[in-house]
Order: sequence, then structure tokens, then C-alpha cells
Amino acid sequence: MADGGRRGRAFIGSFTAAGGPGIVTAAVDPRSGALSPLSSVNGVPDPSYLALSLDGATLYAVSETTDGAVAAYRVAGDTPERTGPPVAVGGSGPTHLSVHDGHVLTANYGSGSVSALPVRPDGSLARAASAVLAHTGSGPYTPRQQGPHAHQVQPDPSGRWAVSVDLGTDSVRVCTLRDGALAVHRESALRPGSGPRHLAFHPDGTHAYVVNELTPSVTVCRWDPSDGALKPLGEVPVLPAVPAGDAYPSGIVVAPDGRFLWTATRGEDVLSVFAVEDGGDTLRLAGTVPCGGHWPRALTWSDGRLYVANERSGDVTWFDVDPATGRPARGGSIAVPAASCVVFDGRPAPAAR
Repeated sequence: MADGGRRGRAFIGSFTAAGGPGIVTAAVDPRSGALSPLSSVNGVPDPSYLALSLDGATLYAVSETTDGAVAAYRVAGDTPERTGPPVAVGGSGPTHLSVHDGHVLTANYGSGSVSALPVRPDGSLARAASAVLAHTGSGPYTPRQQGPHAHQVQPDPSGRWAVSVDLGTDSVRVCTLRDGALAVHRESALRPGSGPRHLAFHPDGTHAYVVNELTPSVTVCRWDPSDGALKPLGEVPVLPAVPAGDAYPSGIVVAPDGRFLWTATRGEDVLSVFAVEDGGDTLRLAGTVPCGGHWPRALTWSDGRLYVANERSGDVTWFDVDPATGRPARGGSIAVPAASCVVFDGRPAPAAR
């Protein structure tokens, strides 16, 4: 089930306000998948989410603060080098970012908005004001849904649309990005109170799966890339029984071959394994395994393995995945205080100094 290329380096985000080191660069062993720290850089506060440019030469990091910003880093050497001052996103608490159509998109949880920051040809961020699209609405769970809370934004597999997931409004917005301006094309309603957090597309390009934070579940959807339409089909729990305590799903990953799906749940501290059935229309919960730490904030796939950023235990744990069953088996971990996400590039790691 390997996805076809060796991953030479990993970049790990963390919450500096909770003792994190900033952005950690790690080498990836091509045989075992083990991570070995190379360096760390503390260039912006709380770089909680990271994304690489399409050519892998530039790393973008949110600064998840009240005055939200994005920083760009060159990653030619073993220590990322910031290309200039952080650029304001025009919103607060950005929790996610992605690269789309010559822009860096951010989901701004605090202000309930999505921003588009122009990218220069060399990968650095332009100082022009970002385009901001404000979400509106609310949900029935007043402690968390008194207003919009955009939690993720990403392009769809066709590259035509930008899709934003809003925990506060129980909805997914399909947006256009034209001449640097974001606009809502269509908004799809999910079950009230579900609290959608992140969305992952199936490799067939016609299905999507939304992990819900406020009720531990995944919503199965059909996706029509020609019309930018998301249609919910049903909802399946991520846990085999009603949780006794906290259970807040976070990450979601679909296998490159489309046969399995995994989620991470904080509090229960488990990874859930689903078999993808009926051509993508159905998920079957096949079991759960411990996440290897406490409070798994993000889940990433690379070369047949899953990597979990465990925020409160301060580590990144990796798992080998059985290609027949999809079941993860713990391989090892490294310490990264307040770890929040992991991204990979495909170039050989530089030699440690």
C-alpha cells in the first residue's frame, strides 16, 4: 500500500505557547519510517499547521494566534529559513492551511473565515492584503457553536474548488477562487450539532468523508467535481461504544488505494480503522488501536505508514499499516513537545550535522 515515493524529510509543527520548539525538521528512514530530528526553528508563535508548496521548496506555517499570520520558509537545507516577515491573514486563530491556485488558503477558526494570500513565483508570500471570506451561521451546541469556526480549507482533487469545513455552522462550503477573490459556490449542511472538523477525499474523486468533532463520527458524502456539489449519504461512529469521557475526533486519512480510512480521537486516544465498501458509499468500523500517546491532534499518511502528532504527551508516533486489514501497528516515536502536525516532502534528507 505504499504511495510510490520515498519521503526524505518530515516537518513537525507545535504549539510554542505550550512549550513546543516551533518547527522541527526530521529525517525519515526509508526502510523503517523512523524519524530522526535534524533541527528546529522558532520563527513564529504557535506554528500549529504546515503545508509544502507543490515543488516542495517552500514550507508554509500558520501562526495560530489572535492576530493570525502565515510564514513562508525555504527548505533547501536542514534548517528552514524564513523568506520574510509573517503575513497577516486578516482573521484570528488560523488552524489549517493549504496551497491552491497561486495562493495559500487559511481556515481561521477564531474569526470564522477563510483567507487567500497571494504567492510570488519564488514561493514567498506577497505583502498584498489577503482576500477574506467571512462565514456566517451557528449551531445548536452553544458552548462551541455560537458562531462560525472554520477549521480546514483545501482544494478538491480536480483543482477547481476550495472546500472549507466549519465546526460552528455544521456545514461545508464549496468556494471559487478567481482573480484572488474567494466566493461561496455552494454550502452543504451536515447534521446539526455534529461539529465537522476535517474532510478527506477518496482517491476516486467522487467521495469525501468528514470527521466530526462534537459527535465522534464520520459523515460519508458523494462529491460531484463537475458541479462542486457535496451530498451527505450517512454517518458512522468512530468508536465501537459510547465513550465514558472525552472523545473529540481530530485527523482523518484515506489510503491512497481507497480501501481503508483512519481517524484519530482525542481523549479516547485511539486510531479507528474503517474498511471502505460499496464503491466508497459505506464505511465499516473494523477496530481501534491506541494512538501511542495522549491527545492525537493530527494524522498523516506517508509510504505505507501513519504518523500521529500527540499534542499533550509531546511526541510523534508512527505505525506500520497491514496492507490486508488496514490495522496499524506501532513502530516507534520521537519526542516533540506540544506536537500538532506532520508533513512530508519527497526529497532526500540532508545529512545531520
